[in-house]
Amino acid sequence: MQTVETLNEGLKRAYTLKISAKDIDSRVDAELKRVAPTIKMPGFRPGKVPANLVRKMHGEALMQDALNTSIQEGIQSLIAERKLRPALQPSVSLDDGYELGKDADVKVELEVLPDVPAPAIDGLKLERLSVAADDAAVNEQLKKFADQQKRWDDAKATYKAKIGDLVVMDFVGKVGDVAFDGGTGSDMSVELGTGRLIPGFEDQVVGVKTGEERQINVTFPEDYQAKELAGKPATFDLKITAVKTAGETKIDDELATSLGLESLEQLTGLLKGQIEQELNGLTRTHMKRKLLDQLAEGHDFEVPPSMVEAEFDQIWQQLQHEATHEEDPAAALAEMEAERDDYRKIAERRVRLGLLLSEIGQSNGVEVTSQEMNRLIAQAAQQYGPEDRQRFMQYIQQEPMAAAQLRAPLYEDKVVDWLFAKADISDREVTREELEAAIESEEGFSTGTHSHDHENHKPKAKKAAAKPAAKKAAKASADDAHEMEAADIEPAAPGDELVEAEPVKKAATKKAPAKAKTEAEPTEEAAAEAPAKKPAAKKAAAKKAE
Repeated sequence: MQTVETLNEGLKRAYTLKISAKDIDSRVDAELKRVAPTIKMPGFRPGKVPANLVRKMHGEALMQDALNTSIQEGIQSLIAERKLRPALQPSVSLDDGYELGKDADVKVELEVLPDVPAPAIDGLKLERLSVAADDAAVNEQLKKFADQQKRWDDAKATYKAKIGDLVVMDFVGKVGDVAFDGGTGSDMSVELGTGRLIPGFEDQVVGVKTGEERQINVTFPEDYQAKELAGKPATFDLKITAVKTAGETKIDDELATSLGLESLEQLTGLLKGQIEQELNGLTRTHMKRKLLDQLAEGHDFEVPPSMVEAEFDQIWQQLQHEATHEEDPAAALAEMEAERDDYRKIAERRVRLGLLLSEIGQSNGVEVTSQEMNRLIAQAAQQYGPEDRQRFMQYIQQEPMAAAQLRAPLYEDKVVDWLFAKADISDREVTREELEAAIESEEGFSTGTHSHDHENHKPKAKKAAAKPAAKKAAKASADDAHEMEAADIEPAAPGDELVEAEPVKKAATKKAPAKAKTEAEPTEEAAAEAPAKKPAAKKAAAKKAE
């Protein structure tokens, strides 16, 4: 096989592999000898079918397989001999005029990983902002638990429902005097003032009494999930079967036992532990951002455009998803488009940081153990139903890329922990509000860096403005699943970069099992309810641990 380099520019490489027809034919002959003893054909004893007949029957398929094997081995040899480190899977294509049985010219295009300069990790200085889990925070959480365990007492027949009361009702919803699908239900309980139902519904229920019948008029929101009802006026015929008032729920041992615990002391201890864990998470988030900013400011090297594009696509898809939940999706999308270049710079930073952290980890022996990987797989498998769980685990074991994506966040965290141990860290105690403000603040972040609060990372020349829809969507960022501030990159294991390429006969794409549903589908009785409220943007990253 002959190899000719056709491009060597920056991180881009291109080669032409010339595979002779003779080489392909010799592979076919070897395969014929291997499979001939197993071939059965009428008129011949098993294993006695002449090779020329086998070639006549299966020659085309054997030649395709031989060509694919030659291409795959050729790419593996190319990568090994030239010590290439592909950034992503190489692009492989056959010459347009290729015919089976002739010499094959195969074009291989790829981008290679850059030579990352020795990371400057000496002199890292970080401030650890810590918050004490005080009694006030614990008591506030206890009160929330108590509110969730409300006891509802039946009100007198003459009692008129007020905000905060629970009303139980049967209902029939109509549009134009015709009952609509899913608009009829019974024994629906509504706590007045929670805003669970469509606008105007609860307000008109205030003042009802047990046994009363009432008709109310509402208009479905324009963005209501049932398109046939969106924006339409409707009536609901109600029959009130009960009005209940909230009884007092005490914060005592009885509250704890209602939650399956032994005592209020145990509940208080558990809550304090959870709050401490949450606050520690906020502290880590702040430190990690400061660490990554220092690394980003101290290192600048070329990164593969294909990796940047892949990272940008991930960010952009998340932003588009968030924009659809804005009050004015079109305006949100338009503003995103105006700031596309800013997000591409963010993607470039994330890729550079990912490569840098990978280099730091690889140079210092940081690794994810097999036990840690097994725990990761087991945890990820829990999101699937029992039937799909085993399929998912097999998929991860069979697909190196899928396993690498699962492993990468943990790997990055281990590198970050290693860097924390090397850094000079000073401590300062602050309030929770101060810590959250520090996480959201632009202070301490250099222009173009990425804190996952995109609105605070525009070029300094831009004047600060009110938060319009797209900026709110931007806050959601591309780190929906975890607090990654660098691209998910991990050093390849030996052989990982030797990708398969089958340009002639493509195998069916393997898919992971369908993801199990995590939210219940709405029931017909809930048709009168407003669509689940989705915040215009996620809370700041500081809220993620809540």
